[in-house]
Amino acid sequence: MKFTVDKQTLEDLNLLGKFTPGSIFSMFNKVQTSGGERLLSQLFKNPLIDFDAINKRSSLLRYFQEKNLAFPFTRAEFETVENYLSIGSSTNYPAALLAVFSKKMQAILVRDERYAALQKGMLATIVLLNALKNFLLQLNASQPTPFDEERKVMQDILATPLLGNLLKEKAAGELPTAKLAAYDHLLKHTLLSDVEVLLEYMYRLDVYLAVGKVGKAHNFNYAKALPKDRQRIVTAGLWHPALVKGVANAISFNKNSNMMFLTGANMAGKSTFMKSLGIALYLAHMGFPIAASDLEFSILDGIYSSINVPDSLNLGYSHFYAEVLRVKKAAEEVAAGNSFLVLFDELFKGTNVKDAYDATLSVTHAFAQFRRCFFIISTHIIEVGEALQKETENVQFAYLPTLMEGKVPKYTYLLEAGITTDRQGMLIIKNECILDLLKNKDGQVPDDIIIN
Repeated sequence: MKFTVDKQTLEDLNLLGKFTPGSIFSMFNKVQTSGGERLLSQLFKNPLIDFDAINKRSSLLRYFQEKNLAFPFTRAEFETVENYLSIGSSTNYPAALLAVFSKKMQAILVRDERYAALQKGMLATIVLLNALKNFLLQLNASQPTPFDEERKVMQDILATPLLGNLLKEKAAGELPTAKLAAYDHLLKHTLLSDVEVLLEYMYRLDVYLAVGKVGKAHNFNYAKALPKDRQRIVTAGLWHPALVKGVANAISFNKNSNMMFLTGANMAGKSTFMKSLGIALYLAHMGFPIAASDLEFSILDGIYSSINVPDSLNLGYSHFYAEVLRVKKAAEEVAAGNSFLVLFDELFKGTNVKDAYDATLSVTHAFAQFRRCFFIISTHIIEVGEALQKETENVQFAYLPTLMEGKVPKYTYLLEAGITTDRQGMLIIKNECILDLLKNKDGQVPDDIIIN
């Protein structure tokens, strides 16, 4: 069973995409190897759903965040070794020796560069293996650590007697042809499986160090995963990871209080707050550091959002119909008995006020009956909240306030309990002088631009 999150939700939360501006993936993508980047991408696409596995990975990444060590190789150095190891050679040593000797002759006679590349790759590999050996020694500890198992695998391979003479070679200078051929055959055939394991573990190490470094730089922390039946999401302070000085908000959900009805004026921070929780829980299911002071959460089956829902010209869907389909999909997941975080930002804004009120009230009330899921539903239709207060007992009401400094709205981005009546839409329009732009010096709309 996989953690469920669809394309729209991934886009709403801006989770994936190496080249997507501001994506959460790009924030963590500070790895030094192509293999590390592939592994990081796999981790982002496959959040965990076992709380023990999540906590185990969190402990591992926290360990490296606290260590605050740099990856012991540059991207260029690692690519040189990868390129060298990708060049095949004969499985038979005499044939391999002959091939290396032939390359040397061609280098002398016609300045063929393959022999020099072989020497460079071999020496780079020797340097890398010795650097890895020394780095792992730094991680030896008298007390058990989350990295002990992987460290031991790498150290055991590096302690293989067949690697002894190779690791003793000096990095500077050219290796004799026979020795070069012997080492080349050793790495690419005799110990090929061990070398492949080392590379895979170095990719992992690259990811651990990169993620830990990002967590350290942004003052991120690690969540504690709980069994699904605990049904809780609790944090003393949560903010959006892309905000350098994000305002932290406390959140507390449980089976008796599993829905938040959120109100607030335009620009008060409702969408950002909802995205903050969605991103935090997605990263928490990966075992990654999150933008929160702390977080305890029961594992979920997935996250479902309706924040930036587009219409579809090709399918002939209006914005309202696209919203309806998103709600329908969420209803299917919830009704199936799954445990989801559901984020609805301004439900049914694509229709008239009367229909939007009726639909928002009916849908919100219906979703509130499903206690296995957690919901945040935001709206400008505060009358829905007033009706829900009379009809439900498991809905918490919160708003993001607006403070007026003269005619200029200021936002605290701090959640407060209750329902706000703040409405600053027309004030923002007036502050931007839009109506003034459409009037002449007499304060009237010019006659020559009016079409009867």
